[in-house]
Amino acid sequence: MFKTRQLLSALFNHRLTLERNASIDEQTAKQLKRANEENEDSAEKLQATKKLKEEPTEDEKKYPKKKVVLLLAYSGKGYYGMQRNPTATQFRTIEDELVTSLVKSGCIPENHGDDMKKMSFQRCARTDKGVSAAGQAVSLKVRLMEDIIEKINEHLPPQIRVLGLKRVTQGFNSKNNCDARTYCYMLPTLAFSPKDNDIGNMAAFRLEPETLERVNRLFASYKGTHNFHNFTSQKAASDPSARRYIIEMSCGEPFINNNTQFAVITVKGQSFMLHQIRKMIGLVIAVIKGYAKEDVIERSWGQDKVDVPKAPGLGLVLEKVHFDRYNQRFGGDGLHERLEWDQEEEAVKAFKEAHIYPSIVETERDEGSMVSWMSTLHIHDFEATAKATDTKNKDQKQDNAEEGNASD
Repeated sequence: MFKTRQLLSALFNHRLTLERNASIDEQTAKQLKRANEENEDSAEKLQATKKLKEEPTEDEKKYPKKKVVLLLAYSGKGYYGMQRNPTATQFRTIEDELVTSLVKSGCIPENHGDDMKKMSFQRCARTDKGVSAAGQAVSLKVRLMEDIIEKINEHLPPQIRVLGLKRVTQGFNSKNNCDARTYCYMLPTLAFSPKDNDIGNMAAFRLEPETLERVNRLFASYKGTHNFHNFTSQKAASDPSARRYIIEMSCGEPFINNNTQFAVITVKGQSFMLHQIRKMIGLVIAVIKGYAKEDVIERSWGQDKVDVPKAPGLGLVLEKVHFDRYNQRFGGDGLHERLEWDQEEEAVKAFKEAHIYPSIVETERDEGSMVSWMSTLHIHDFEATAKATDTKNKDQKQDNAEEGNASD
């Protein structure tokens, strides 16, 4: 009898356990079902959002984004260099104007204006405060619409112009694909006068052929690969990036503009550091004027710190950028154009004559930047070897005072 009761009790408890487990399984199944439904809803919403995001706008359907290079010319007067500085918006740059124009013309989406990486934007060369360009190149993706150059220029000030546009490969980068850069520097020939010359009478000075020959001999000494750590700021002599290759450098024949004699220095190199060209020119001027001996140039390539003066930025112009390797690889493939601007040559020349050269001449006449700078050359000690820390601090203070947020 007792065993029967035990058996019945065990069966009863087993039944309760089964019912309880069934109830739990049912609840778990409901919870799993609810979770699956929620996941499906989320997946559908995500898919819908993704689809909506991928759905091109009317402009994108009509004008798909393509990788291009823009040929850009500008007078740098009044601007704090080429490159944008998001942390210092009070310093207006050339890129600020260009990006604003690209957005207003509809060439790029408005929400990409603050992050141009989304458009694969890259400048070929950075330029200092006040420096101009006749042949700057920038690469980016744009909506390739009709009359695109005219539409961009509609929203640019007269001293900035897009003069040309060419399609390039998707992987093209105007900085990395650039083989060399050519700069010009326009200056009054009074800069090459002896130091005891009356620097106030600029219009009366004329450069002697013998002096020009000496100037070009000194400029030719820069050709080749040298350690230019003294020709920039905060660069150690041991830094491999201080070694730069100069292809050519020379000063052209003098010419008269507004009763003043000017000359144009041309320098071509693979790449240049911050202030490098201006210091290369400044040191030659110091030698020609008699403030420094000729051996200072060779000494400046050594390990010691040398006090190298920096010529004014006013006359410096980015003349041309070179893409020889790109042209060899893609220029003849039948799909892409060579990155040469022969057809735009007249437009470039007209822009320089209308906006760049007059600005240099007028500013030099009104502000006398070269004359003022020459009056400071006697302060430099070209014989002594400065301590690295002293020179670094001096360069930093000078750069901060003069350049604001300028870029090389």
